[in-house]
Amino acid sequence: MKIVLAQQNYHVGNFDSNTKKIIGAIEEAKAQHADLIVFSELSICGYPSRDFLEFNDFINKCYAAIDEIKEHTDSIAVLVGSPARNTIREGKDLFNAAFFLYEKEIKAEIHKTCLPTYDVFDEYRYFEPAYEWNIIEFKGKRLAVTICEDIWNLGDNPLYRICPMDKLMEQQPDVMINLSASPFDYTHDEDRKAVIKSNVLKYKIPMFYCNAVGSQTEVVFDGASLVFDKDANLCKSLPMFKEAVEAVTLNDDGSIDAPIIEPASRVPDKELTPEGLEPELNIAQIHAALVMGIKDYFIKMGFTKAILGSSGGIDSAVTLALACEALGKENVRAVLMPSPYSTEHSVDDAVALSRNLENPYDIIHINAVYESFLETLKPIFNDLPFSLAEENIQSRTRGNLLMAISNKFGYILLNTSNKSELATGYGTLYGDMAGGLGVLGDCYKMQVYQLAKYINRNKEIIPENIISKAPSAELRPNQKDSDSLPDYSILDKILYQYIERRQGPNEIKAQGFDAALVDRTLKMVNTNEYKRNQFCPIIRVSPKAFGVGRRVPIVGKYLS
Repeated sequence: MKIVLAQQNYHVGNFDSNTKKIIGAIEEAKAQHADLIVFSELSICGYPSRDFLEFNDFINKCYAAIDEIKEHTDSIAVLVGSPARNTIREGKDLFNAAFFLYEKEIKAEIHKTCLPTYDVFDEYRYFEPAYEWNIIEFKGKRLAVTICEDIWNLGDNPLYRICPMDKLMEQQPDVMINLSASPFDYTHDEDRKAVIKSNVLKYKIPMFYCNAVGSQTEVVFDGASLVFDKDANLCKSLPMFKEAVEAVTLNDDGSIDAPIIEPASRVPDKELTPEGLEPELNIAQIHAALVMGIKDYFIKMGFTKAILGSSGGIDSAVTLALACEALGKENVRAVLMPSPYSTEHSVDDAVALSRNLENPYDIIHINAVYESFLETLKPIFNDLPFSLAEENIQSRTRGNLLMAISNKFGYILLNTSNKSELATGYGTLYGDMAGGLGVLGDCYKMQVYQLAKYINRNKEIIPENIISKAPSAELRPNQKDSDSLPDYSILDKILYQYIERRQGPNEIKAQGFDAALVDRTLKMVNTNEYKRNQFCPIIRVSPKAFGVGRRVPIVGKYLS
């Protein structure tokens, strides 16, 4: 049986585009004389559709798309993901479903059993879990079809008392087919392969795994669809961060008519060690995910041009380089806004960067605007000493200028804050925290440095001085980040333990970190939730990003 995996980039709610893309892949598969083509989870409407699923018209459009697609299934079977109405039992109005289309008919409807509610997922809000499990008989093969989380062996979790594959194995299937929308994070690649391989080893039948690709606001899907033979050898791997439509032949004996890429006995080259942050971990994947995140956000929102503040610092430099790669250098405008405390070398570094990238840039000195603010506030400020207030005026002046240019010319402001700064509140609301999309908000400072080195892997794009100099906001004389924050090499490790690994203060201290430093760091994280709650969407690349996947109280007091 020739099976095609269609790894495609869908647009939530764009039924015309999604349907054309799906039909195009079907016709391509038919030209290859394929028997079956498999699409990813909720491919009809795009994933995650969130509260769009509560609109009856939205669901009507899903069914209309299925009706259009099934007209192309005269000689090929199609497995496509879509919400399905629940007309057969009490509970939620919808199932997360896979439709099996053949001979211009809906031959079967498969429902997802294990509905995740962790991190970025909230499926139980919308869907009813499956209550029956049946294989699909097609051309002499018995297909066990599951949807995304069903592969993760959640049967031991009390929330998921039924493991669908265990039920399906009672009907002696020949092959597992999984429609997935598994988001990217920089620890997930090897983990995902290991989990799928463990299923193949358990059930001893081949696995065809079709994953979504593309970015939906903050969530990035990396594709990397996989095919394993019955002996758990990896025989096919579709590319990461790219669309692909590829055919694989399943033989009657459970083998795959393709060379083995990785034998079942392979041990990962690098053991993932969550005990400590490794800034270089999968940095090429992080780079690709961020470029895709920027590009898809602009394309799917109908935007074309970006603007950002270029300070001569590492964060704005990396953001600018990523944006130029994603959108084209001519579509990214950098604005240099030196204040009375900006050093000459920072301006020179920012200019050198834009010249290397060949993107348009402007220099706007904010001294006069800053002084006018101070003069206006003088009757209220009196002769009080220079403080954070004066620093933030500079930052908000820059934010106002950027937004003014954005409004005038239709640019989208890219935010350049990194995860270390957002975690500790080292940023100014309505100033350097302004923006329509957070590019580096899920990358710790040390990861930003690694990204800079990766961007420079073939030639110097980011000037070496930007990478080597001590980071500074340059809002007061001789200011350094280290005046307000612990050394980033230590800070990032503490933040990683608290945010990604959800370790409490005592657990972090037990790892050897200074107790006072841990208390100070965690207090900064907790007391600045109100700032992050007002922040723009952040491209997610870690296992636990700020935003929809991390929900902590703004006014809670977990730590003293």
